[in-house]
Amino acid sequence: MATIAEPCCTNEAHPHKTLLAKAQEYGCSITDLQFATHMDENDALRRFRLEYFYPKMKEIPTVDTSLVDGESDSVYLCGNSLGLQPKGVAKYLNDELDKWAKTAVHGHFNGRIPWALADEVVHEQLSKMVGAKTEEVAAMNGLSVNLHLLLISFYRPTKDRYKILIEGKSFPSDHYAVESQIRLHGYDPKESMVLAEPREGEQTLRMEDLLDLIEKEGESIAVIVFCGVQYYTGQLFDMKAITEAGHKKGCYVGFDLAHAIGNVEISLHEWDVDFACWCSYKYLNAGAGGMAGAFIHEKHADNDFPKLIGWWGHEYKSRFQMSNELELSPGVAGYRISNPPPLLVCPLLASMDIFMQVPMSDLRAKSYLLTGYLELLIQTYYSKPSDPLDNKLDKPYVDIITPSDPKQRGCQLSLMFSVPILKVFEELEKRGVVCDKREPNVIRVAPTAMYNSFTDVHRFITFLGEALNAAKS
Repeated sequence: MATIAEPCCTNEAHPHKTLLAKAQEYGCSITDLQFATHMDENDALRRFRLEYFYPKMKEIPTVDTSLVDGESDSVYLCGNSLGLQPKGVAKYLNDELDKWAKTAVHGHFNGRIPWALADEVVHEQLSKMVGAKTEEVAAMNGLSVNLHLLLISFYRPTKDRYKILIEGKSFPSDHYAVESQIRLHGYDPKESMVLAEPREGEQTLRMEDLLDLIEKEGESIAVIVFCGVQYYTGQLFDMKAITEAGHKKGCYVGFDLAHAIGNVEISLHEWDVDFACWCSYKYLNAGAGGMAGAFIHEKHADNDFPKLIGWWGHEYKSRFQMSNELELSPGVAGYRISNPPPLLVCPLLASMDIFMQVPMSDLRAKSYLLTGYLELLIQTYYSKPSDPLDNKLDKPYVDIITPSDPKQRGCQLSLMFSVPILKVFEELEKRGVVCDKREPNVIRVAPTAMYNSFTDVHRFITFLGEALNAAKS
C-alpha cells in the first residue's frame, strides 16, 4: 500500500491535515476511492456541477475508447484554460436571437438585455467578483485590448520614471503589450522593462525578492503590471503587499487577473489597486473569446490622463444626441470605446447567475481541499526521491513547482516529470484527462471548486499512474 505523505507545513489549517482527519473520521484511507466518494457526498457545493455541461469520454477527440468507458464523464481539469459551459447560456442566447428576429433594431432599448445597455447588466456581478464598487468596473473588449487602453493612461514615462515592472515569465500577451507601450513612447524595452525573476534554480518568485526589487528600482518605475496568479507556475501573488510597496515608491500598480478572477478572493478597492483587467473564459466560464473586463479605482474617476476615446465612453444620458460634444463618463466607464456585443454578454450573464449563488469564500475553502487532495495524492504515489540513487526501480516521479502553501496558489498545480512530458500528456489525453501542456515542460492541472469533484481528482491520479508507466516503457 502507498505511504501517506505528511503535510508539508506545520499550519494546523493546512488542507493535508484536514483531509487526513476526514479520512480517519470516515474510517478509510485517503487513497481509497471511498474517501473521495465520502468527500463528494458531504460537499455542500456539489450541486453546482449540475449547472454545467460536463464532457463525456467519447466526446473528447483524443480519447482511446479501448482504455476507458466512452459513456463516463471525462476528467476535466482545464478550467484554467477554458471553463465549462453553463447550461443557462443557450436560454440567454436564444432569447436575444429571438428578439433580434422579431424586433430587429428595437432590441437596442427593449427586453431583458437592452443592447444599448448590454455591458452594464453585468457590472454589479463583476464588481463582486473582484471586490470593487460597481462604478469601478466595466465589461468590454478583450484582456489585451483593455491592458493597452489602461497603459495609455497609467504609463506616462518621464526622464526619471520610465520603467515598467512585470514578471520575467509573464504571459506573452502581457509582455508584448508592455514592450510595445514602451516603444510607443520612444524608449528601449531592454532598459525600460524590469523583469522580476525567480532565484537561480527556483521556479517561483519569492515575495521578499519582489518587494526588494520594488524598493530598489521603484523610483524609476512608472507602472507595475503584475499577474494575480501566474499562468505557468500557478503562484498566487500577494496583490495587497505589491500595491502597498509600489505606492510607497510612487508607482502606479495594476494587475492582470486572468487566472485569478473566479479562482481566488480579490479585493481591488480595499487593496487600493490603481487598475486591473481580466478575461472571462477561464474560471468565469463565459466561453472562448468571452467579454473581458477592466477596473479603475474610484480615486482616478475624474483623472485627466491621456486616453483613447470612443462613442461608448460618452455619458448614456446624452450619448444619442449626437452633438459631438463629449460628455465623458467618469472612471472606467469613460474607457469604453465601442458598443458591446450582447451575444457575448449572454454567456457571462449565465455564468454570473451561478457565481452569485455562492460566496467566493466558500468556493475558495473547497478549492483548498480539492487542490490539497490532488497534491497529497501526488506526493503519496509519485513523489521525487530525496536521493536519486535510492530510485533503484527507476520509478517515474512528479515534481510540483506550484507553492505548497495554499495561500500562495489558486486551484492549479503545475507538474514536471522524470519521464518525457509529451508522452505523459498524450497518455493522459488517451484516457480522457483534459488538462494542458505549457512550454517548455509543465502540465497544468486545475481542479476548480465550482464543478470538479474529489472523485475527479482520484480518477486523475489513477490515470496519471497509467500514463507514467506508459511513458516510461
